[in-house]
Parts: sequence; C-alpha cells; structure tokens
Amino acid sequence: MLKIIYAGTPEFAVSALESLLKSGHQVLAVYTQPDRPAGRGRKLQPSPVKSCALRHGLAVYQPESFTESSDLEQLAGFQADLMVVAAYGLLLPESVLNTPRLGCINIHASLLPRWRGAAPIQRAILAGDDETGITIMQMDKGLDTGDMLASASIPIGANCTAADLHDQLRSLGADLLVDTLGRLETDELEARQQDNSRATYADKLSKQEARIDWNQDAETIQRQVRAYVPWPVSFTQLQGESLRIWGASIDDTHRSSGPGEVIDHNQDGLFVSCRDSVLKVTEMQIAGKKRCLAAEVSNSRNLRGQRFD
Repeated sequence: MLKIIYAGTPEFAVSALESLLKSGHQVLAVYTQPDRPAGRGRKLQPSPVKSCALRHGLAVYQPESFTESSDLEQLAGFQADLMVVAAYGLLLPESVLNTPRLGCINIHASLLPRWRGAAPIQRAILAGDDETGITIMQMDKGLDTGDMLASASIPIGANCTAADLHDQLRSLGADLLVDTLGRLETDELEARQQDNSRATYADKLSKQEARIDWNQDAETIQRQVRAYVPWPVSFTQLQGESLRIWGASIDDTHRSSGPGEVIDHNQDGLFVSCRDSVLKVTEMQIAGKKRCLAAEVSNSRNLRGQRFD
C-alpha cells in the first residue's frame, strides 16, 4: 500500500481520485485549486475534485502556489510515498516534485511526447490525429517532459467531440493509474525517456480561435466544431447576429459555391459552402436562445442564400 497525496482540479481528475480510493492505497490529502466564482451570481464554487474529496471525508488543501515555506512544510509533513497529479493547474516547483519519497507522477491526456501542454484533447482533434491516449509520466521541472511510466491509446472517432474524448480519457486514465501504481509498488516499471524531437505543444484554447473561417475546407471546419465542444464552441456571424455551431458533418451531396453561403436546408440540417466542399450543420444556437437542431432554425427562418461570415 502506497501513501499518496492527490492533486487535481477539474472533472477530468475526479475519476482517477475515485479509482484511487477503491484501490487500497492510502490517500493522505487532496490538493486542488482555490474556489473560484462561477455562475450568474459569481459565487465561489469548489472544484469538482474538492467536492469529491469532501464527500469521501478527505482533507483538502488549496494553496495559491507553493512559494510559501509553510505550504512546503505542510506537504513534507505527510511523509507521502508519492504525489499523483491530474490537471491540477499549478506548475509544481522542484521543491514539491522532490518531497514525496517516489516523487510526483502525472496523468496526461495524450500520447507523449505528442501534445505536451494545456489542451491536448482539443489539439489532437484539430490536427486530425487518428488516435490519442493517456501517458503516466514521472514529473520533472519541464512542461510534460518527464520520463514515461505507462501509456494506453484509443482511436479518435470521425464524429468524436472533445467532450466525448474527455470522458473516454478520464476513464482510461483512472484504470491506467491503478495498474501503474501496482507495478510501481512491486518495482516492475521501466521508465522511458521522451523523444524531444517528436514533441508538439497543445496551446491553451482561446475564444477567438473558435470563430469559423468559411474559406477553409469542410473537413477542417468540422474538426474545429468537434474540438470546441463544450468550450469555447465554434461560432459564426449572420447579419451581425452571433450563431454557435455545436454539431456538423461533411456533406458530399451538394456543390460548393461562395464560402459561408447557405446553399440548402432540410430536415437534416443546413448545408453551408466552404472552400471546395460543403459542411452540413446539424446543431446550432442563436444568441440568447437554447441550442437546438439546425432543422428547427431552418423551419422558422429561410436561410437559403444567406451568408455566414
């Protein structure tokens, strides 16, 4: 049995914590980001990991950083064997990485060294990767540069959104973590160095990059739509009105015309011309309205001949 400190913040990190609690290892404490304002009332809300930890009666710590000596002393006081990190949101200094007896390991949502950084799930979809996965690595002072302890891959489906892939990967990560801890405990793991020459970086997402450029081909735009669900969501403009695109597929039944032009619509959706190809928009959201099937919009408004920009 290993004595473990767990550090994570978003929903992605909850599954691994729950699996860890069922594994027989001892979770000494949970570290997570400070409560943040959320919702219309902007009230302080606990992170998903904090909520999970409190349900299980675990001690929760929320330092803004580890620059205070008191935070490091508190961490050292646990005398942990290992810290498990999953989307914590803080860059851990070497003083933290070296505190547990076996150091710190990270559950990363890509097949390293591909897609180091903040948004590996979305960047894999945007790039048209055929597969992705989970890598569990020994953490060092670099950005996702540590030696790899274990990995597992899954295919990226043609219609898979970032939300779909997120849920698949968090389950995969939870299972792989427990297996890795078992092999770490019995000294069966062999760490592998990353090939830095093959590294790619998954930059943080921005709202502005989700604006659709209809001069791109339909395949590229469809990947963007999938990658930006549930945030920031692909969007376009129609006569000054903002429209969010939640679902789309590539159409091969219509001919392209001017980029952004709605060339047809029926019960299946809106058919929008792109560069040398056509995108079928299946789910959308008009500003101030709920998301709905695109056919519902076309039933109430004749968009044929209109142009998105």
